[in-house]
Amino acid sequence: MRILFLSTSMGMGGADQQLLSAARELRGRGHDIMIVSLTPLGAMGIEARTEGFRAESLGMARGIPDPRGLVRLVRLVRAWCPDVIHSHMVHANLLARALRVLAPVPALVSTIHNITEGGAMLMAGYRVSNALVDHMTIISQAAADRFIRDRIVPSRLLTVIPNGVDARQFAPVAPEKREMLRRSLELGNGFVWLAVGRFELAKDYPNLLRAFAAVRERHPGTLLLLAGEGGLQGEAEALAHTLGLVPAVRFLGVRRDVPDVMRAADGYVMSSAWEGMPMVLLEAAAAGLPIVTTSVGGTGEVVADGSSGFLAPARDPTALAAAMVRLMALPEAERRAMGERGRERVMSRYSLVRVAERWEALYREVLERKGAALALRASG
Repeated sequence: MRILFLSTSMGMGGADQQLLSAARELRGRGHDIMIVSLTPLGAMGIEARTEGFRAESLGMARGIPDPRGLVRLVRLVRAWCPDVIHSHMVHANLLARALRVLAPVPALVSTIHNITEGGAMLMAGYRVSNALVDHMTIISQAAADRFIRDRIVPSRLLTVIPNGVDARQFAPVAPEKREMLRRSLELGNGFVWLAVGRFELAKDYPNLLRAFAAVRERHPGTLLLLAGEGGLQGEAEALAHTLGLVPAVRFLGVRRDVPDVMRAADGYVMSSAWEGMPMVLLEAAAAGLPIVTTSVGGTGEVVADGSSGFLAPARDPTALAAAMVRLMALPEAERRAMGERGRERVMSRYSLVRVAERWEALYREVLERKGAALALRASG
């Protein structure tokens, strides 16, 4: 099959990384893949090109509607003639529906990547254009329940297909290798927490920093590593100074060695105010880390409370700190067992191979349902 992935962005977001991982897997299964981003290509788009994918940008500015982007997309689709267009995130999902009015699209599948994708206007856009999409997938049951309950997408159009992770990339290493990684990062012997993600409202880093300040009162030698960048990083750094957390909080910036940083840490923490199915949580579990996370979106589907980590309510730094302290109080062997249970859970439920199989099966089902199976290319 010829599959065109249409994404709102191709930067460092979890959805962007998931798209590229799925593209690799589907290409390995013999499919021809094109990746198109509404906005200028970021890290994942550039990486896609270096790996030989055709990756294009429609040149649209973030948050600014631009009909010229739709014109460019129509030209691309008419020239390349995909069998399937699979759009990701709300702006790309809505643009794909508009595209269908102007260009031939045998099958259109869209994916919702968060429990909250935007405001009332964008959700109204879904409601009035649902007839233009063949099927939608969504990354967690919690998100599906919300979209169905609020009558944004009808249940007949919606299937839960979670994000998938290549657990091989995050496999734990031998203790000697782990100690080498810790020395290279100058982590010392104290407990090390890690959080990875963009500095944006959804991640609620103020919640994490206030919780960590309380943790440090009980465990002064504890470190917190924050990997990522974003528009709110300056505010987070200022709050860390105000709370007296420097140098216990280290801002690492964007890291290309996240699997190794995870292997060096003792626990993973997520403080989000809202989420869909966060890729980084799957990756942390695949790395065998015990996890403390706020109970939002699909996080409770990834982390089994009390078994592979602990859940805390959102926007409550006192509760988040208590969960972090609770995990730190466990014997090292029990923390390690927690991490192992989390890794087993991810490998059994969230394998990238399994997710790609489900998408592939959905593409074929939609094409067959629409009577387009005979139009598939011989190479498909």
